Formats: sequence, C-alpha cells, structure tokens
Amino acid sequence: MTNHSERANGSAPSEPSAWNLPNILTSIRILLVPVFVWFLVLDAEERGAWRWWAFVVFAVAMYTDKLDGDIARARGLITNFGKIADPIADKLLTGAALIMLSITNDLWWWVTIVILVREWGITLMRFMMLNRAVMPANKGGKIKTVTQTLGLLILLMPITHSLPWLWWIGTIIMLVAMAITVVTGIDYVRQAIALRKDPQNVTTK
Repeated sequence: MTNHSERANGSAPSEPSAWNLPNILTSIRILLVPVFVWFLVLDAEERGAWRWWAFVVFAVAMYTDKLDGDIARARGLITNFGKIADPIADKLLTGAALIMLSITNDLWWWVTIVILVREWGITLMRFMMLNRAVMPANKGGKIKTVTQTLGLLILLMPITHSLPWLWWIGTIIMLVAMAITVVTGIDYVRQAIALRKDPQNVTTK
C-alpha cells in the first residue's frame, strides 16, 4: 500500500524485499537439486531406499514450486529476483530428473533432449524479452508442468522395473508432456514475434 508522500509525489510503490518466504522456498528448491541427484547416484542400479528418497525430494521440491507462487501472489511478494530465480529453479530440477532418468535407462534420451532444448531455449528467449515485457506463463505451460511432474514422479519410483506396465504409463505421460512442451514452445515463439512487432499485442504482467 502506498503512503501519503508516495501519492503526493506520484511515485510507484517500492518492490517487496527479495528476502521473503517465496524466494526462500525457491532458493531451497535450487539447493535440493544436488541432493536429489546425489540420492540417485547413491542408488545406482539398486532401485531401493535411495531411489525412494530421491522420489521424496523431487516431490517436495516440486510442491514448493506451487507453494511459493501461491504465497507470492496472495501476499503481493512478487519480485524481480523471484521472476528470474523461479523458472531457473524449475528447469534445474526437472532437467536433473530428465538427465538422471536417461542415464539410468528409465527414459529415452531423445525425449530428454527434445524437452531440454525447448525448456532452456524458451527460458533464454523470455529473459531476452524482459527489456520489452514479461511474457507470462499460459495455461498450456501450466498443463505442461503438471504433466511433466506426474510422468517424472512415476518414472522415479523404483518399482517401475518390477511393474513394467507402470513404466509404460510413466513413459506415455512423458511423451504427452513432450508434445505439450513443443506446442507451448511454438506458442511462446509466436508471442515473442508479436511482441517485437507491437508490445500491445501481448498481455504482460
């Protein structure tokens, strides 16, 4: 809320401090990435307790993604740090999961490569467009995130090798996630082109 001097001077309210709960949760998510990877390394081919710990860490970290966004919007704690760090944290976590699952032969490498090229390419493009406007996530992007998360969680379960049908369910979900990832990526490129031509053509936040 602006004070009287801000109203009198016509100045905009200052940005919330970067040291807030949503950004702390985002930072924790980044710190959990090497922990998640290390648990999978410890598990190696055993697919036992360490794999379950990796599953739990991934699930908790992905939940913080939803939690920090909800808190930031509800309390008006959206900051420039959060806008930059949040997508980086997401891409680091899902990217680590994709790569590790491909290393352990639980996910085809070509699926991982297609998703990572799109994810990091679009993230880089959105950062490059920040001088014009912030490109908001669309509904397709949110569906993509949910689908990717579900597929990765299933494939992280150590029981997929004793239950081949469960592995196939996780793989099919990841193929659907890949398709959504590519389609939404094309949509972001379309938005970027429209934004460069006319900033009024794209809704920003």
